[in-house]
Amino acid sequence: MASSVNMSECNLTDMDDKMNTVRLVIYIPIFICGAILNVIALVVFCFQLKKWNVSTIYMTNLVLMDLLLLFSLPFRMYNSEWAADKRLLCSFLESLYFVSIYGSIYTITCISIDRYIGISHALWFKVLRSPRKALLVCATIWALVFGATAPVYGFHTGDTGDFRCFHGFSDKGWNLALIACLQVFGFLLPAAVLVACSTLVVRKIHRSNKSSQKNQACVRVIYSGLVAFLVPFTPSHLAILLQFFVRRGAITDCRLQANISVFVQLAMTLANITCCLDGVCYYFVTKEVRNSSGSFRRSFNQWRNTSDIQNSFDLGTQGIERAVSRGQESSVVKIPGE
Repeated sequence: MASSVNMSECNLTDMDDKMNTVRLVIYIPIFICGAILNVIALVVFCFQLKKWNVSTIYMTNLVLMDLLLLFSLPFRMYNSEWAADKRLLCSFLESLYFVSIYGSIYTITCISIDRYIGISHALWFKVLRSPRKALLVCATIWALVFGATAPVYGFHTGDTGDFRCFHGFSDKGWNLALIACLQVFGFLLPAAVLVACSTLVVRKIHRSNKSSQKNQACVRVIYSGLVAFLVPFTPSHLAILLQFFVRRGAITDCRLQANISVFVQLAMTLANITCCLDGVCYYFVTKEVRNSSGSFRRSFNQWRNTSDIQNSFDLGTQGIERAVSRGQESSVVKIPGE
């Protein structure tokens, strides 16, 4: 949510004009860097990685979320007014933007839960984890975030003429219930799950005193997920909360409102850097999958070399068992009349 029209007498027009230039300077490199990283990641996950597993499914879903954010980013850069008849189109684009943001949040959270189950509950690992279930989880995320963004279509209902898309939301966009749900279910709850799972997994790995390549790769994925989540989304949700207090009239000092407005615009702009930070996750997961594929091939070759011996042993054992069984059957004395 961008900085909106203030409810008090404070005039922040000049400052907002300056911040428009600052936002544009930040948006352009984010868009270029994010587009390059995510297109490369999509090509790698879909065409180069031969092993299509749970990790690659979640990461592909994260790539799609980031590409959706990048699609809506040019419309956020456009700061001029929109014609009144384009209100529905604007609401649709705003909805796509929020779908990408909160879809990314929940995808990163699911990745952390997946890591936690794999490390801490190995017995449940194969039961709870499969590519089909990962696809089902991703589909559920898409359905939930699309449904949760339905209120966005009412953010510009108070506009009678031309308006600015992604800016100047009506009071319907700042009601208490909506902001509370956004903070709790959109940030605090996923953040708590992410931090808890990440902490437990890292502690479990350190206590095992095993510095295997697989464990190190897992820790790197966890840390990169924490960075990709906390760095962009913590300031942005704090900014939304502060702007809510301004809109509700709880903060009336003009100087404080000006500082909050600057913080809101910077935080919401830098939140889009998530599409670049996710590239770190893509790198470590790609490396992990390739390493696991190599170790799988080595394990398979070892198993194949020993399988012939094992099969011969099994066949010999079965032959002995059959011979003993026949001998036991022939030694049975049948009593007449029984």
